[in-house]
Amino acid sequence: MTRTTTAVARALERIGLLDPALNAFTEIWPDEALAREREAVARRLPLGGLPFAVKGPTGIRSYAARRLTAAGGVPVGATSVPGPGTYWQTWGQGAHGRTVNPWRADRTPGGSSAGSAVAVAAGMVELATGSDGAGSVRIPAAWCGVFGLKTTNGLLPSPDRSGLASAGVLARTAAGAERYLRHVLDGYEPPVAPSLPLPAVYSEDLGFADVDPEVAAVVATAVDRLVAAGTVRLLDADCALLDPGRAWQAVRGGAPDDPEAVAVRRVNDDRLDDLFAAAPLLLTPATPNRPHGHEGPGDRYSTALTWAFNLSGQPAASLPAGFTGDGCPVGLQVVAARGGDVPLLAAARAVENALPALRP
Repeated sequence: MTRTTTAVARALERIGLLDPALNAFTEIWPDEALAREREAVARRLPLGGLPFAVKGPTGIRSYAARRLTAAGGVPVGATSVPGPGTYWQTWGQGAHGRTVNPWRADRTPGGSSAGSAVAVAAGMVELATGSDGAGSVRIPAAWCGVFGLKTTNGLLPSPDRSGLASAGVLARTAAGAERYLRHVLDGYEPPVAPSLPLPAVYSEDLGFADVDPEVAAVVATAVDRLVAAGTVRLLDADCALLDPGRAWQAVRGGAPDDPEAVAVRRVNDDRLDDLFAAAPLLLTPATPNRPHGHEGPGDRYSTALTWAFNLSGQPAASLPAGFTGDGCPVGLQVVAARGGDVPLLAAARAVENALPALRP
């Protein structure tokens, strides 16, 4: 009689097979994971032994990880984050070396939730925790071809004193991210399927970013497909923000009252409030560039299109939009009004249904 292989055992087997090449993990906890799975199944907990990964060496102590574990999720290991002084080179340092992009080993997976994105993209786990202070969930999600959500600032507890970083999750689909939110968010209520088409505003560059033309073309094609499918209806409007880079750096550096930072945030907040009063969704590329090599990021800030929403606080997600000609995944960023995390996930599911699925 053949014994059924459990979900955690399959995850551990796949990690053992793939991680020596990908370096998504810094630690694996096989004995603890199998024991937790047995307990979750025996107690009939809601997640039933779902294997997940946690971001970085402190991820197991995060609020989200503790909530998932209490619901019967099973943390199988800690994923890679940038090593000291190496963020510009690899954006992920695994147990045996630099973390590589599963689509192209000569490219970075993005960061700082580097290993979390790789572990999900390679099918080693179904979801992984992350945190996003400037795009640290959305950028690796975009470059690894998975779904990544940054929650509304302050929705979930965060140790970041600047207020920029929010808890997030990486999953294969929006449904996986919804499963995460259901078990970590108090008062969660299942989303209502949205009425289609969804009014949306599309901005290629948010009024200031220098976007790789091929990345822009991939995202524009995805948006055209959404319109043709009747999933979204584009409004005759744009979203022109002030470049938030210096304001973000001032806040991160402990100077939130810097006059320039205050002025930029006020203008951008007003413009975003006006936009979300007229439309439930803002669509942009997730990054202005494709995954760069391990030697460095080049001339474009990978965060150019993401960190505005760490300053303003809206929930934002990256969904797979397609590929550049050299085989690099491209992300479509979808942003909603503050507190609209659950409706955002419902909209993201509708968007996914209209776009071609990426192979594992």
